[in-house]
Amino acid sequence: MKASEFPDAFKDARQKEGVGKMNDQDDPVTMVLRHKEVRKCAHQWQAFQSGGEEVGRIVIPSEVKIRDTRQIPFEIDPPEHKSFRDILNPWFKRPLDEDYSAKLATIIEEIVEESLESNNVEIVEEFALKLQSRALTLLLNIPYSEADLWISWGTHVFRSDDSDLDVNKANILYKYIDKQIDLAIENPSESLYSVLLNSEVDGKKMTKEEVKGVLILTFAGGRDTVINAVTNSIAYFAGNPKALAVLKEKPEMINNAVEELVRYFSPLTQMGRVATKDTHVCEHAIKADTRISLNWASANRDENVFENPNEVVLDRKVNPHVSFGFGTHNCLGATHARQILRILLAKLSQKVTSIAILDSKENIENLGEFNRKVGFNSLNVQFKK
Repeated sequence: MKASEFPDAFKDARQKEGVGKMNDQDDPVTMVLRHKEVRKCAHQWQAFQSGGEEVGRIVIPSEVKIRDTRQIPFEIDPPEHKSFRDILNPWFKRPLDEDYSAKLATIIEEIVEESLESNNVEIVEEFALKLQSRALTLLLNIPYSEADLWISWGTHVFRSDDSDLDVNKANILYKYIDKQIDLAIENPSESLYSVLLNSEVDGKKMTKEEVKGVLILTFAGGRDTVINAVTNSIAYFAGNPKALAVLKEKPEMINNAVEELVRYFSPLTQMGRVATKDTHVCEHAIKADTRISLNWASANRDENVFENPNEVVLDRKVNPHVSFGFGTHNCLGATHARQILRILLAKLSQKVTSIAILDSKENIENLGEFNRKVGFNSLNVQFKK
């Protein structure tokens, strides 16, 4: 199997049962696997809530034990969700602005150029983490130099080599955000911190805790997902060198290519919800106060929706993937992530003729009965001009 191939771990269960089962820290999860049911459950926020009393429970693995700050607007349901979303949406649409895109292109071009000069580039930490961190300074509208500190944290702010939930590592992020909020109160600027501190939701100024909730989501939610998307895309072009030439010849394909790559690779496997009442999914009983997961990765390979779902078709025309979520709680950072990938594909197709994989180590998620390749722990490559 080529490094760029990502098998469909959920195919048999999706076709036979429509759901899968896993245990997360003694809190069972029913995984919803079919595209139709995933979208339906995502719409039904009254039955499957993102809010609830236990902060962090909807994340898989659950973060109940490592944080008590609610991520906003991710862990809030309507109608309150819309009030926060209306404040945040304009800011998170800024990556479409011409000036923002130009700055992002400069960041990405610099990293690509550096990589072309090296005989061995480790993509996960030396390329993707660097790109994600530097791009985040644009999203937060803060000094570029802050990226160096974030890079030192590694690829995930909550996980370490020894633990999927490292409270000590998580506290580094929480203390950092607390400090930045206090600095923004003392010295207001045009950063996201200051914008949020001066924002009103339903006639009330946002509290420090609410601002912190937005920033935790911004730091944590878009970190390993963007890193996976960038790393996996590079692995794809290494395994399919003609694809770069196609995009160079037909740059108008890049938008479709981005959507197809995030469909195929699904950088985030799933996200949980908590049932508010006894109900059913795919004829399977769901008890109140138990968890389901919306399995984006399985839905994106549903053979009833996608033709040749296990193939990357860069010019796929009809592509209702759910890699950025679906419904009320769709990904706030999707515009930023898409713009990163669009510019990355443009720069790679312009400057790189081929990519050779020197060695790699897969990142396999263990999800009960399922083992899913979600990306790489390391990917060493050589870029060729």
